[in-house]
Amino acid sequence: MPQSSYPRDRFDDVPRDPARVGAHRAQRPRGRWLVVLLWWLLAVGILTGGGILAFLALSNTNSIDLPDPPTASGQQTEEAVTGEIDTSYRVLVLNGTDDAAAVDGVSQSILEAGWTDDMITQLDSDATDFEQTTVYYVEADDEAAARGLADHLGVTQVTQSEEFAEMSEGGLTVVVGLDRLAG
Repeated sequence: MPQSSYPRDRFDDVPRDPARVGAHRAQRPRGRWLVVLLWWLLAVGILTGGGILAFLALSNTNSIDLPDPPTASGQQTEEAVTGEIDTSYRVLVLNGTDDAAAVDGVSQSILEAGWTDDMITQLDSDATDFEQTTVYYVEADDEAAARGLADHLGVTQVTQSEEFAEMSEGGLTVVVGLDRLAG
C-alpha cells in the first residue's frame, strides 16, 4: 500500500498539549448558575413588586359605596325599642356630603355623648349627595344603641343593615347626609 508523505508545514509544529482548548470549547465559569439565578430573582422581584403596587393603586380609592337611602319598608318602628347611649360600640362616621366640616361636627357630637376618640372612625364615601343622615346597625340587639345615638344626634333615620358590618367591626355607622350641612 503506498504511503504518501506530505511535506511538513507550520501546523505540524503545534504542541499536542491536552490542556489547550479552543475558545468555542471553553469551560463555563463556576458561578454562572448563580448569576442566572440572581437575574431571575431580580426579574421576579420587579414584576411582583410592580404588580402589588399596581393593585394597591387601582384598588385604593378611599371611598365606600353607600347603600340606597332607606325606604319606609326598611325602617324599624320607633316605638318598638327605646334608645340608650352605649359607648361600648365602635362608631363609623361616613361623609355622604362634599363638606368635610359636616362629618367633623357629627364626630364632635358623638364625642360629647361619651365615646372616646379611638372608638370613632371617619371615612369619606363615594357619594356626595346622600339626602338624610342615617344611623345603621347590624344586629337586632344593637337597635337600642343605634336609637340612643340617633336621638343624641337628632337623627330620625335608623336602619338595620349589614352593609357596613365589616368596616364598623359590628358597631354602629352614621352616614352624614345633606341635611347636616350648615345652609
